[in-house]
Amino acid sequence: MLTSKKLELRRSEIRQELSELANIETPSADETRKMGELDQEYRTKETQYRAALISEDEQRTEAKGELETRSEKEWTEIMAGFEMRQVALSLDEGRALDGKTAEIVTELRSQGGYRGIPVPYAALETRAGETVASGAPDPIATRPLIERLFPASVAAQMGVQMINIGTGGQETPVTTSAITAGWQATEAGNVPGPSAYTTLDRPLKPDHTLGIQMRITRKTLLQSGSALEQAIRRDMNGAMAQEMDRAIFNGSGASGEPTGVFTGAAAWGINEADLSAAATWAAIRSEVVAFMTANAANGPDAVRLLIRPEVWDTMDGAYISGTAVTEWDRLREAVGTIAMSHNALPAPTGDPLASKALLTTTAGGVAPVFVGLWGAVDLIRDPFSDAQSGGLRLTALSTMDTTISRAVQTRVLTGVQ
Repeated sequence: MLTSKKLELRRSEIRQELSELANIETPSADETRKMGELDQEYRTKETQYRAALISEDEQRTEAKGELETRSEKEWTEIMAGFEMRQVALSLDEGRALDGKTAEIVTELRSQGGYRGIPVPYAALETRAGETVASGAPDPIATRPLIERLFPASVAAQMGVQMINIGTGGQETPVTTSAITAGWQATEAGNVPGPSAYTTLDRPLKPDHTLGIQMRITRKTLLQSGSALEQAIRRDMNGAMAQEMDRAIFNGSGASGEPTGVFTGAAAWGINEADLSAAATWAAIRSEVVAFMTANAANGPDAVRLLIRPEVWDTMDGAYISGTAVTEWDRLREAVGTIAMSHNALPAPTGDPLASKALLTTTAGGVAPVFVGLWGAVDLIRDPFSDAQSGGLRLTALSTMDTTISRAVQTRVLTGVQ
């Protein structure tokens, strides 16, 4: 047992003894002395425990490389000791297997039923110094997968707060009252009021479940074994993350999708400004000023902007007359965070082509958008549905919902040409 674990167990025993002595209303002299001794021992064990953790962490760091390759090295060494001679003698004479050969055969039998003696494929490989009838072998080795590219998530860049919910729903109350300060008009008069303090609930409900189902053939499974299955799981999770990122901003609110920020802007009271012109720093600056006058942002560096890559292309090519400075340069110097995405924003439409943009800010530590995630990704492995063809079926499910906090912390720009 590790030294840190032993010290932790002893500290737990001391705490239990101290709790029993602490419940005694009138402790005797011996009990008082024992409490002092236990307290001193606990302090000493605490110091030793911290020292043991530091020492063990250094040992783990030194042994990291060895631990990462130990299993592969051990398997190679054991497989190198597998003797086909023992298998032949066992089948011919009934001789008992021993050593590494017996260990490997026992392990293989525990994994499946065999009427004869199981022999691993690795034991049949051609080793250095051996030859085959057709000359030197040239086997094909399957390397780790090169996985698909998914768009980077922009939800975190735009200040979206993820809330993990176990079960049930959750709501966030937002103040909507317009309480104002006022002065006493006369010496005997009352101050203005009273004003009612009212709130609006922003609910998150587990009504929207995203799922992906994938069929994996036997050939695919045999290519890389468990490593391939893990890569496929990451591929499924990446696809889910891509779709969730899209739904946070562009969810239709129908056909099972949650309501995204752009879709629910009108219902949530988010201000929508129609530029109907090419994006310029002057146009975006007026929206930043609106954030500041609503006490939502202290300055342009507290604002986050989400645009399409095509908008960046246009702004970076628009030079200020008589200078080498572009509209993009002015925007980048002023705005705190700029995120570009073709996944979170709808494709440009119309003639001339126009897209949308989103401005958000975090005010008083409150995020502009909340995303509720229920539990974790539920990954279901089904080896039976496609058992006839030796295949495997994976299903991944994730339940989520989207809402905003204060409407003044979000502004939508439309008609960005």
